[in-house]
Amino acid sequence: MNKSSILTFLTVILLTTGVYSQKLKPRHTFSLGTTEFLLDGSSFQIISGEMHPSRIPASYWRNRIQMAKAMGCNTISVYIMWNYHEPQEGVYDFESESRNLAGFFKIVAEEGLWLIVRPGPYVCAEWEFGGIPPYLLRIPDIKVRCMDPRYMAAAEKYMSKLAAVIKPFLITNGGPVLMLQVENEYGSFGNDRNYISRLKDVWVENGIDVPFFTGDGPTTFMLEAGTLPACAVGLDSGSQLSHFELAAKMNPGVPVFSSETYPGWLTHWGEKWAGTDTTDLLKEVKFLMDNRKSFNLYVIHGGTNFGFTAGANSGGKGYEPDVTSYDYDAPISEQGQPTPKFMALRRLIGSYLPKGKKLPPIPEVVPAYEIPSIGLTNFTSVWDNLPQPVSSVQPKPFEAYGQDYGFILYKTELIGHKKGKLTVTDLHDYATVFLNGEFIGTLDRREGINSIELPESKAVRPVLEILVEGMGRINFGQNLIDRKGITDKVTLNGMTLMNWEVYNLPMDEKFIYNLRSSNRNPGKKGIFFKANFFLAAAGDSFLDMSNFQKGIAWVNGHNLGRYWNIGPQKRLYCPASYLRQGTNEMIIFDLLQTEPQIVVGFKTME
Repeated sequence: MNKSSILTFLTVILLTTGVYSQKLKPRHTFSLGTTEFLLDGSSFQIISGEMHPSRIPASYWRNRIQMAKAMGCNTISVYIMWNYHEPQEGVYDFESESRNLAGFFKIVAEEGLWLIVRPGPYVCAEWEFGGIPPYLLRIPDIKVRCMDPRYMAAAEKYMSKLAAVIKPFLITNGGPVLMLQVENEYGSFGNDRNYISRLKDVWVENGIDVPFFTGDGPTTFMLEAGTLPACAVGLDSGSQLSHFELAAKMNPGVPVFSSETYPGWLTHWGEKWAGTDTTDLLKEVKFLMDNRKSFNLYVIHGGTNFGFTAGANSGGKGYEPDVTSYDYDAPISEQGQPTPKFMALRRLIGSYLPKGKKLPPIPEVVPAYEIPSIGLTNFTSVWDNLPQPVSSVQPKPFEAYGQDYGFILYKTELIGHKKGKLTVTDLHDYATVFLNGEFIGTLDRREGINSIELPESKAVRPVLEILVEGMGRINFGQNLIDRKGITDKVTLNGMTLMNWEVYNLPMDEKFIYNLRSSNRNPGKKGIFFKANFFLAAAGDSFLDMSNFQKGIAWVNGHNLGRYWNIGPQKRLYCPASYLRQGTNEMIIFDLLQTEPQIVVGFKTME
């Protein structure tokens, strides 16, 4: 065998074993120094922008990543929502639409950026139940974010499935993933360090061999309960030197960084749009840049809480459901436009580049279009599309009936008391009340309204109907166990009402597809409206719901999310990927509206 043949033979062997390709592709290294991050052994400042694949149409992933790069980011940070990828117990989806994490990771790598993964199992994120799957709430005494064996069994199974998706993209395998977060802001919730230690061990057992970090507020008690030895310390946020000094004291020998620097803030229904002062933000980012502190902007681009994914808080005001938009007053708007805040941050971060270096150009703006008047008509009624009921001695939450989202109708006959004060104990979250088919009024957990006066009825056995909407589950704090529907009981003048018929109305894709046109209950609140409209070309638009009151909108089968006339959000973002050239279909379910109205598409949210 001549020299050329020997070389060819050896090349084939090396290619077969993978050694040759690995040697041709030099791998980077990432590690934790005692005070700073090390990329290929040298000091590395992470300048990260957070965005969530689940909140962004997959067709726009590259655009949003390029926008972050153009603003000066060298890293993308992502929350991964467990309940988005395990929508039903034991059913995992890491491939369809915006669930294709491998596709997102590949784009990050192709754009020359690094990646931070924040996989939960709890993430908060103003996302329904903080990312925890609601099927766990079918277990009456379940405890979450702790070593409850039922919770841990589900979490560990999810983590093993997710680890298989993440592993090929680790920096140790030539990919962009630098670090992985252990849980999220655990010091704000609990003090079971066995729990967070176990989570880290599970990732290691499943082949995750990159550095880990935790993320907590910069207080002594949060850092004591939430940090782990040998894990970098993330601060939410780290905005002054004393924060970093405290973290270094609490967990010495590892880097400290600002894992959530806030360029904006979240908004609840009934509030004014939240926002942050750009001057203060620039001052904070300048402090981080001047001191070479790594940081992650939460969020650089928020996106949208499509479908039933918006979460809720339970602060001093009680129950506070989040709006559908997750614009967050972020540097990149919900529709992907660069804001004045984006331009100011781009100028600031760009000023720290080495001489002769420039930031890449801002990507071409994704166009938005106006849609002329869409005239809707009465299509059908929820009352004409009721499934077979199940019997319940007393009402139970959604989860007890195997339902996670949407609506449930609770129906009973009044025996004994037939008028007076009706009280729904622990209503979650909003209800319309009917007596003998007549609308009586609404109950609203957000306002603390759980009772209503029932008028006298001439019927021998008056029929009471309570149509309950489950809004976002609480995603932060001590009230995470937030089952939906009637979670305790219903009383009339103190008498417990028994023997109910319960109708599941999940309003999912199958339910909407199977709606039957009808006009048997035209005046009874709970109407579906429908329209077909023509587009010469598909493009982004914001559909103005101002002429409707409270409900959900679908376009071509895509759930755009909730609308509510209490504001501040009046327009729902509809991306081009949900529309099509030619004929399109819009369906609206409104709890209160009985007359059809028009919807107009605008180029902007406001």
